[in-house]
Amino acid sequence: MARTDKSDRKSRRSKSTSNVDTKQKAKSWAKEWFDALLWAAVAALIIRTFFFEAYRIPTPSMERTLMTGDFLIVSKVNVGARTPMTIGIPFTSIHIKGLTLPWVRLPGWSDVERNDIVVFNYPIDDVAIAQKTNYIKRAVAIPGDTLEIRNKILYINGERADYKEHFEQLYTVKMRERLRLSEAKVRVAGGDILGAETPTSYVVNMTADVREVISTWPEIESVVPRIRPESSNEYARNNFTFRRGMSGNPDFIEPMVIPAKGMIMELTPENWPIYRDVVVRYEENDVVVGDSTFTINGVETSTYLVQKDYYFMMGDNRDNSEDSRHWGFVPDDHVVGKPFIVYFSWDMENKMPRFGRLFSFVE
Repeated sequence: MARTDKSDRKSRRSKSTSNVDTKQKAKSWAKEWFDALLWAAVAALIIRTFFFEAYRIPTPSMERTLMTGDFLIVSKVNVGARTPMTIGIPFTSIHIKGLTLPWVRLPGWSDVERNDIVVFNYPIDDVAIAQKTNYIKRAVAIPGDTLEIRNKILYINGERADYKEHFEQLYTVKMRERLRLSEAKVRVAGGDILGAETPTSYVVNMTADVREVISTWPEIESVVPRIRPESSNEYARNNFTFRRGMSGNPDFIEPMVIPAKGMIMELTPENWPIYRDVVVRYEENDVVVGDSTFTINGVETSTYLVQKDYYFMMGDNRDNSEDSRHWGFVPDDHVVGKPFIVYFSWDMENKMPRFGRLFSFVE
Protein backbone atom coordinates (compact mmCIF):
# COMPACT_ATOMS: atom_id res chain seq x y z
CA MET A 1 0.00 0.00 0.00
CA ALA A 2 2.89 2.35 0.86
CA ARG A 3 4.50 1.59 -2.47
CA THR A 4 1.28 2.52 -4.26
CA ASP A 5 1.09 5.88 -2.42
CA LYS A 6 4.70 6.65 -3.30
CA SER A 7 4.07 5.73 -6.92
CA ASP A 8 1.00 8.01 -7.04
CA ARG A 9 2.94 10.90 -5.54
CA LYS A 10 5.74 10.44 -8.10
CA SER A 11 3.18 10.32 -10.90
CA ARG A 12 1.52 13.52 -9.70
CA ARG A 13 4.91 15.27 -9.40
CA SER A 14 5.81 14.10 -12.90
CA LYS A 15 2.53 15.41 -14.32
CA SER A 16 2.96 18.70 -12.46
CA THR A 17 6.48 19.11 -13.82
CA SER A 18 5.24 18.23 -17.31
CA ASN A 19 2.48 20.86 -17.07
CA VAL A 20 4.99 23.50 -15.95
CA ASP A 21 7.31 22.61 -18.84
CA THR A 22 4.41 22.80 -21.30
CA LYS A 23 3.38 26.24 -20.00
CA GLN A 24 6.97 27.47 -20.14
CA LYS A 25 7.33 26.18 -23.70
CA ALA A 26 4.06 27.89 -24.68
CA LYS A 27 5.25 31.16 -23.14
CA SER A 28 8.60 30.81 -24.86
CA TRP A 29 6.88 30.07 -28.20
CA ALA A 30 4.55 33.07 -27.80
CA LYS A 31 7.47 35.34 -26.88
CA GLU A 32 9.45 34.18 -29.90
CA TRP A 33 6.49 34.91 -32.18
CA PHE A 34 5.89 38.30 -30.55
CA ASP A 35 9.56 39.24 -30.94
CA ALA A 36 9.56 38.06 -34.56
CA LEU A 37 6.42 40.05 -35.38
CA LEU A 38 7.74 43.12 -33.57
CA TRP A 39 11.03 43.07 -35.46
CA ALA A 40 9.19 42.43 -38.73
CA ALA A 41 6.97 45.46 -38.06
CA VAL A 42 9.99 47.62 -37.20
CA ALA A 43 11.80 46.46 -40.35
CA ALA A 44 8.70 47.12 -42.49
CA LEU A 45 8.34 50.60 -40.96
CA ILE A 46 11.98 51.45 -41.67
CA ILE A 47 11.71 50.19 -45.26
CA ARG A 48 8.44 52.10 -45.81
CA THR A 49 9.81 55.31 -44.29
CA PHE A 50 13.25 55.43 -45.84
CA PHE A 51 13.41 53.10 -48.85
CA PHE A 52 10.27 51.89 -50.66
CA GLU A 53 6.51 52.24 -50.43
CA ALA A 54 3.62 50.62 -52.29
CA TYR A 55 1.19 52.82 -54.20
CA ARG A 56 -1.99 52.12 -56.20
CA ILE A 57 -3.10 54.12 -59.24
CA PRO A 58 -6.68 55.24 -58.42
CA THR A 59 -7.53 57.33 -61.52
CA PRO A 60 -6.86 57.33 -65.29
CA SER A 61 -4.89 60.61 -65.21
CA MET A 62 -1.61 58.88 -66.20
CA GLU A 63 -2.96 56.56 -68.90
CA ARG A 64 -1.60 55.06 -71.05
CA THR A 65 1.71 55.12 -69.22
CA LEU A 66 0.15 53.92 -65.95
CA MET A 67 -3.27 52.29 -65.81
CA THR A 68 -6.02 52.54 -63.21
CA GLY A 69 -5.49 49.52 -60.96
CA ASP A 70 -1.70 49.40 -61.30
CA PHE A 71 0.13 48.65 -58.05
CA LEU A 72 3.57 50.27 -57.90
CA ILE A 73 6.70 50.20 -55.81
CA VAL A 74 7.88 53.77 -55.21
CA SER A 75 11.56 54.35 -54.48
CA LYS A 76 12.37 57.05 -51.94
CA VAL A 77 16.13 56.56 -52.13
CA ASN A 78 16.43 58.12 -55.61
CA VAL A 79 15.57 61.64 -54.49
CA GLY A 80 16.32 61.02 -50.81
CA ALA A 81 13.77 60.01 -48.18
CA ARG A 82 12.31 62.57 -45.80
CA THR A 83 12.72 61.93 -42.09
CA PRO A 84 9.37 61.66 -40.22
CA MET A 85 7.40 64.91 -40.24
CA THR A 86 4.64 63.95 -37.79
CA ILE A 87 3.96 61.59 -34.88
CA GLY A 88 1.27 58.97 -35.36
CA ILE A 89 0.34 55.30 -35.36
CA PRO A 90 2.48 53.43 -37.91
CA PHE A 91 0.73 52.07 -41.03
CA THR A 92 -2.36 54.21 -40.37
CA SER A 93 -3.44 57.75 -41.22
CA ILE A 94 -3.83 58.59 -37.51
CA HIS A 95 -1.49 61.40 -36.43
CA ILE A 96 -1.34 63.95 -33.63
CA LYS A 97 -3.09 66.93 -35.14
CA GLY A 98 -1.12 70.14 -35.31
CA LEU A 99 2.16 68.54 -34.22
CA THR A 100 4.97 68.58 -36.78
CA LEU A 101 8.59 67.56 -36.36
CA PRO A 102 11.77 69.18 -37.67
CA TRP A 103 12.82 67.11 -40.66
CA VAL A 104 15.49 66.80 -43.32
CA ARG A 105 15.71 65.09 -46.69
CA LEU A 106 18.37 62.39 -46.68
CA PRO A 107 20.91 62.36 -49.53
CA GLY A 108 19.63 60.71 -52.71
CA TRP A 109 21.46 59.69 -55.84
CA SER A 110 19.46 61.82 -58.28
CA ASP A 111 17.28 64.91 -58.51
CA VAL A 112 13.84 65.04 -60.07
CA GLU A 113 14.61 65.43 -63.76
CA ARG A 114 12.41 66.73 -66.54
CA ASN A 115 9.80 64.13 -67.61
CA ASP A 116 10.33 61.93 -64.53
CA ILE A 117 7.18 60.36 -63.11
CA VAL A 118 6.89 61.46 -59.49
CA VAL A 119 4.77 60.64 -56.44
CA PHE A 120 4.16 63.74 -54.33
CA ASN A 121 1.86 65.16 -51.68
CA TYR A 122 -1.12 67.07 -53.09
CA PRO A 123 0.12 70.61 -52.41
CA ILE A 124 -3.09 72.49 -51.60
CA ASP A 125 -4.39 70.09 -48.93
CA ASP A 126 -4.74 72.04 -45.67
CA VAL A 127 -2.95 69.50 -43.45
CA ALA A 128 0.67 68.72 -42.57
CA ILE A 129 2.75 67.78 -45.62
CA ALA A 130 3.16 64.10 -44.75
CA GLN A 131 -0.60 63.73 -44.20
CA LYS A 132 -1.53 65.13 -47.61
CA THR A 133 -2.95 62.84 -50.26
CA ASN A 134 -0.40 61.19 -52.55
CA TYR A 135 -0.63 62.12 -56.24
CA ILE A 136 1.33 60.79 -59.20
CA LYS A 137 2.13 62.86 -62.30
CA ARG A 138 4.95 63.64 -64.71
CA ALA A 139 7.33 66.51 -63.92
CA VAL A 140 7.13 68.26 -67.29
CA ALA A 141 9.06 71.31 -66.04
CA ILE A 142 11.71 71.65 -63.35
CA PRO A 143 13.03 74.65 -61.36
CA GLY A 144 14.07 77.52 -63.62
CA ASP A 145 12.30 76.23 -66.74
CA THR A 146 9.99 78.43 -68.79
CA LEU A 147 6.73 76.63 -69.64
CA GLU A 148 4.22 77.52 -72.32
CA ILE A 149 1.25 75.76 -73.94
CA ARG A 150 0.13 76.80 -77.42
CA ASN A 151 -2.65 75.02 -79.29
CA LYS A 152 -2.45 72.25 -76.69
CA ILE A 153 1.26 71.70 -77.43
CA LEU A 154 3.66 71.92 -74.50
CA TYR A 155 6.84 73.98 -74.89
CA ILE A 156 9.69 74.02 -72.38
CA ASN A 157 12.32 76.73 -72.75
CA GLY A 158 10.98 77.51 -76.21
CA GLU A 159 11.22 73.93 -77.53
CA ARG A 160 8.38 71.49 -78.17
CA ALA A 161 8.42 68.99 -75.32
CA ASP A 162 5.69 66.48 -76.10
CA TYR A 163 6.50 62.78 -76.36
CA LYS A 164 3.75 61.00 -78.24
CA GLU A 165 4.23 57.65 -76.48
CA HIS A 166 3.63 59.27 -73.10
CA PHE A 167 0.22 60.87 -73.19
CA GLU A 168 -3.38 60.75 -74.34
CA GLN A 169 -5.63 63.60 -75.37
CA LEU A 170 -9.04 64.17 -76.94
CA TYR A 171 -9.52 64.11 -80.71
CA THR A 172 -12.54 64.69 -82.94
CA VAL A 173 -12.91 61.79 -85.39
CA LYS A 174 -15.05 62.61 -88.43
CA MET A 175 -16.52 59.82 -90.62
CA ARG A 176 -16.72 59.99 -94.43
CA GLU A 177 -20.36 58.90 -94.38
CA ARG A 178 -23.10 58.48 -91.80
CA LEU A 179 -21.43 55.35 -90.48
CA ARG A 180 -21.08 54.29 -86.87
CA LEU A 181 -17.52 54.33 -85.55
CA SER A 182 -16.83 50.85 -84.18
CA GLU A 183 -16.15 51.06 -80.44
CA ALA A 184 -14.55 47.60 -80.47
CA LYS A 185 -12.25 48.52 -83.36
CA VAL A 186 -11.18 51.76 -81.65
CA ARG A 187 -10.57 49.92 -78.37
CA VAL A 188 -8.40 47.30 -80.09
CA ALA A 189 -6.37 50.13 -81.63
CA GLY A 190 -5.88 51.60 -78.13
CA GLY A 191 -8.43 54.43 -77.99
CA ASP A 192 -11.66 55.13 -76.09
CA ILE A 193 -14.80 56.63 -77.63
CA LEU A 194 -16.24 59.13 -75.14
CA GLY A 195 -19.29 60.15 -77.15
CA ALA A 196 -20.69 61.47 -80.42
CA GLU A 197 -20.75 65.19 -81.26
CA THR A 198 -22.81 64.75 -84.44
CA PRO A 199 -24.06 61.72 -86.39
CA THR A 200 -20.73 61.70 -88.25
CA SER A 201 -18.19 62.82 -85.62
CA TYR A 202 -16.97 61.27 -82.38
CA VAL A 203 -14.85 62.33 -79.41
CA VAL A 204 -12.03 59.83 -78.87
CA ASN A 205 -9.34 59.78 -76.17
CA MET A 206 -6.09 58.34 -77.54
CA THR A 207 -2.35 58.76 -78.00
CA ALA A 208 -0.78 60.28 -81.10
CA ASP A 209 0.34 56.78 -82.15
CA VAL A 210 -3.26 55.54 -82.10
CA ARG A 211 -4.33 58.63 -84.01
CA GLU A 212 -1.90 57.72 -86.79
CA VAL A 213 -3.43 54.23 -87.02
CA ILE A 214 -7.06 55.41 -87.01
CA SER A 215 -6.32 58.09 -89.61
CA THR A 216 -5.50 55.35 -92.14
CA TRP A 217 -8.91 53.66 -91.89
CA PRO A 218 -10.90 54.12 -95.12
CA GLU A 219 -14.10 55.18 -93.33
CA ILE A 220 -12.33 58.06 -91.53
CA GLU A 221 -12.30 61.53 -93.08
CA SER A 222 -10.23 63.35 -90.43
CA VAL A 223 -8.80 63.07 -86.92
CA VAL A 224 -8.00 66.43 -85.32
CA PRO A 225 -7.12 67.46 -81.74
CA ARG A 226 -9.93 69.04 -79.73
CA ILE A 227 -8.58 72.49 -78.91
CA ARG A 228 -10.57 75.04 -76.96
CA PRO A 229 -10.78 78.49 -78.59
CA GLU A 230 -8.02 80.75 -77.27
CA SER A 231 -10.67 83.13 -75.94
CA SER A 232 -12.19 80.38 -73.77
CA ASN A 233 -12.09 81.21 -70.04
CA GLU A 234 -13.03 77.78 -68.72
CA TYR A 235 -10.27 77.84 -66.10
CA ALA A 236 -11.37 81.21 -64.77
CA ARG A 237 -14.74 79.82 -63.71
CA ASN A 238 -13.56 77.75 -60.74
CA ASN A 239 -12.12 78.01 -57.26
CA PHE A 240 -8.43 77.52 -58.13
CA THR A 241 -6.52 80.79 -57.73
CA PHE A 242 -3.71 79.49 -59.95
CA ARG A 243 -6.08 78.88 -62.86
CA ARG A 244 -7.48 82.37 -62.60
CA GLY A 245 -3.97 83.75 -62.96
CA MET A 246 -3.51 82.04 -66.30
CA SER A 247 -5.34 82.69 -69.55
CA GLY A 248 -8.29 80.67 -68.29
CA ASN A 249 -7.69 78.04 -70.96
CA PRO A 250 -5.67 74.81 -70.45
CA ASP A 251 -4.82 74.67 -74.16
CA PHE A 252 -3.22 78.13 -74.15
CA ILE A 253 -0.91 79.06 -71.26
CA GLU A 254 1.31 82.12 -71.55
CA PRO A 255 5.03 81.62 -70.81
CA MET A 256 5.71 81.28 -67.08
CA VAL A 257 8.92 80.63 -65.16
CA ILE A 258 8.98 77.71 -62.72
CA PRO A 259 10.31 79.08 -59.38
CA ALA A 260 13.76 77.91 -58.32
CA LYS A 261 15.58 78.30 -55.01
CA GLY A 262 17.61 81.52 -55.03
CA MET A 263 15.64 83.05 -57.91
CA ILE A 264 14.55 86.68 -57.54
CA MET A 265 11.02 86.99 -58.93
CA GLU A 266 9.42 90.21 -60.08
CA LEU A 267 5.95 90.53 -58.53
CA THR A 268 3.16 92.18 -60.50
CA PRO A 269 -0.63 92.28 -60.15
CA GLU A 270 -0.77 90.12 -63.30
CA ASN A 271 1.49 87.30 -62.08
CA TRP A 272 0.50 87.42 -58.40
CA PRO A 273 -2.29 84.79 -58.75
CA ILE A 274 0.30 82.42 -60.27
CA TYR A 275 2.99 82.92 -57.61
CA ARG A 276 0.81 83.70 -54.59
CA ASP A 277 0.90 80.16 -53.19
CA VAL A 278 4.70 80.08 -53.51
CA VAL A 279 5.08 83.20 -51.37
CA VAL A 280 2.21 82.71 -48.91
CA ARG A 281 1.21 79.03 -48.67
CA TYR A 282 4.51 77.19 -49.15
CA GLU A 283 7.04 79.73 -47.86
CA GLU A 284 4.75 81.12 -45.14
CA ASN A 285 5.15 84.87 -45.56
CA ASP A 286 2.70 87.56 -44.46
CA VAL A 287 1.75 89.57 -47.53
CA VAL A 288 -0.39 92.67 -47.94
CA VAL A 289 -1.31 93.39 -51.56
CA GLY A 290 -2.14 96.94 -52.62
CA ASP A 291 -3.29 98.20 -56.00
CA SER A 292 0.18 97.71 -57.44
CA THR A 293 2.34 97.16 -54.34
CA PHE A 294 3.38 94.18 -52.22
CA THR A 295 4.34 94.33 -48.57
CA ILE A 296 6.05 91.11 -47.45
CA ASN A 297 6.62 90.67 -43.71
CA GLY A 298 6.22 94.42 -43.23
CA VAL A 299 8.59 95.47 -46.03
CA GLU A 300 7.26 96.97 -49.25
CA THR A 301 8.91 95.33 -52.26
CA SER A 302 8.42 94.49 -55.91
CA THR A 303 10.56 91.33 -55.85
CA TYR A 304 10.75 88.08 -53.90
CA LEU A 305 13.69 85.74 -53.21
CA VAL A 306 12.45 82.16 -53.68
CA GLN A 307 13.40 79.77 -50.85
CA LYS A 308 12.50 76.39 -52.42
CA ASP A 309 12.58 74.54 -55.73
CA TYR A 310 9.29 73.87 -57.52
CA TYR A 311 7.98 71.58 -60.26
CA PHE A 312 5.15 71.71 -62.80
CA MET A 313 3.33 68.37 -62.89
CA MET A 314 0.98 67.12 -65.61
CA GLY A 315 -0.87 63.86 -66.17
CA ASP A 316 -0.15 61.90 -69.34
CA ASN A 317 -3.91 61.73 -69.97
CA ARG A 318 -3.87 65.44 -70.75
CA ASP A 319 -7.62 66.08 -70.99
CA ASN A 320 -8.47 63.92 -67.98
CA SER A 321 -6.03 65.08 -65.33
CA GLU A 322 -6.25 67.57 -62.48
CA ASP A 323 -2.67 68.77 -62.20
CA SER A 324 -0.43 71.85 -62.04
CA ARG A 325 -2.60 73.52 -64.68
CA HIS A 326 -5.29 73.57 -61.98
CA TRP A 327 -3.55 74.05 -58.64
CA GLY A 328 -0.05 75.26 -59.49
CA PHE A 329 3.49 74.33 -58.59
CA VAL A 330 4.67 71.43 -56.41
CA PRO A 331 7.33 72.37 -53.81
CA ASP A 332 10.40 70.16 -53.52
CA ASP A 333 9.54 69.26 -49.92
CA HIS A 334 6.31 67.64 -51.17
CA VAL A 335 8.15 65.11 -53.37
CA VAL A 336 7.83 61.55 -52.02
CA GLY A 337 9.71 59.48 -54.59
CA LYS A 338 9.82 57.90 -58.03
CA PRO A 339 7.87 54.76 -59.02
CA PHE A 340 10.03 52.15 -60.71
CA ILE A 341 8.05 48.92 -61.09
CA VAL A 342 4.45 47.72 -61.51
CA TYR A 343 4.28 44.59 -59.36
CA PHE A 344 0.58 43.91 -59.98
CA SER A 345 -2.23 45.32 -62.12
CA TRP A 346 -5.97 44.77 -61.82
CA ASP A 347 -8.33 45.49 -64.72
CA MET A 348 -11.38 46.85 -62.91
CA GLU A 349 -13.57 46.76 -66.01
CA ASN A 350 -12.92 43.10 -66.86
CA LYS A 351 -12.37 41.99 -63.23
CA MET A 352 -9.09 40.23 -63.92
CA PRO A 353 -5.33 40.82 -63.65
CA ARG A 354 -3.43 42.45 -66.50
CA PHE A 355 -0.79 39.74 -66.72
CA GLY A 356 1.20 41.62 -69.36
CA ARG A 357 1.89 44.46 -66.90
CA LEU A 358 3.14 42.35 -63.99
CA PHE A 359 6.68 43.31 -62.94
CA SER A 360 7.01 45.86 -65.73
CA PHE A 361 9.25 48.89 -65.25
CA VAL A 362 7.85 52.42 -65.11
CA GLU A 363 9.23 54.74 -67.78
